[in-house]
Amino acid sequence: MEGNTILSIRNVRVVFEDGFTALGGVSLDIGENEFVTLLGPSGCGKTTLLRCIGGFEKPTSGEILYKGENIIPLPPYKRNINTVFQRYALFPHLNVAQNVSFGPDLRHEDKKATAKRVSEMLELVGLAGFDKRRIASLSGGQQQRVAIARALINSPDVLLLDEPLGALDLKLRREMQLELKRIQRESGITFIFVTHDQEEALTMSDRVAVMRSGEILQLGTPVDIYNEPQSAFVADFIGASNILPSTMVRDRLVHFLNVDFPCVDAGFGENAPVDVVLRPEDVKLKPETDPVDAPLGVVESLLFKGVHYEMKVRCGQDVLLVHSTHAREVGMHVKITVAPEDIQVMHKSDFSPDVRKREGSVQ
Repeated sequence: MEGNTILSIRNVRVVFEDGFTALGGVSLDIGENEFVTLLGPSGCGKTTLLRCIGGFEKPTSGEILYKGENIIPLPPYKRNINTVFQRYALFPHLNVAQNVSFGPDLRHEDKKATAKRVSEMLELVGLAGFDKRRIASLSGGQQQRVAIARALINSPDVLLLDEPLGALDLKLRREMQLELKRIQRESGITFIFVTHDQEEALTMSDRVAVMRSGEILQLGTPVDIYNEPQSAFVADFIGASNILPSTMVRDRLVHFLNVDFPCVDAGFGENAPVDVVLRPEDVKLKPETDPVDAPLGVVESLLFKGVHYEMKVRCGQDVLLVHSTHAREVGMHVKITVAPEDIQVMHKSDFSPDVRKREGSVQ
């Protein structure tokens, strides 16, 4: 976490009138000038948490501290926190400059100072010279920038963004991911971003909070979340992965694909049931004739994905997803190798493949 803590969310629970628990006691500290993403599937509670921070939803219990003060009793307009919604809610009868200056104009601030700030905000979001343009003439990405400028001109300490890229096409979304990160860095404002898109979270964030069923399952940097998932759910949700029921033979030795593999994990006990996560790019395929002692598999499918080939390789009852720049033809027998540091061992959970299969889950 960067800098001093600006927001401290302490055991926040939200239980709706019908008894549904949207948040089950979430705690999270967010630092100044930090870009934090709340990531998870629909219904996991991420937008509810954002609405609690913004003042649009009142928690059933818990505290939200802004610079040490509990702000739950305060209405949204008394919090130095602004929100950019998925639907930007721009005023079509006002031009770009008038939309951006809406907040200061509502507070009857000095017109000359406001005009200067509007120019600065439009420069920051890459819309210099757009001040007289009508909203209807702008692209989706440009409208989003106007919405961000309108929020930033109020000089909030925290900006909340509720899936603001959802309505954009793929190319524009990727461009705006980089732009949002640039704007956050240059403005020095804390951004809290909500999305269900893993690429967005990994691209922009200083830290990612992966949520499921009203709880934060894992909080960490994008690199940590991707390379060191702490549960099968996180591993499966953050990018493609192979999750295999396995046995921890002893420290630094794990059994899967009917073979013992050296690994770097310890502390799971001996002969303990665990899960192993293998990222597709970390699975290496060698010729059947290679002298390396490794399990044998057969290539069942091959797809060209542009930057790599995607293959499915069957090894007994297991099918591995493999990404490689070297294609192996369908039907080819190959040896499957994984470096010890690329094997991630995890405790069993209700999202483990064998547990879900046993319980009949299709989650």
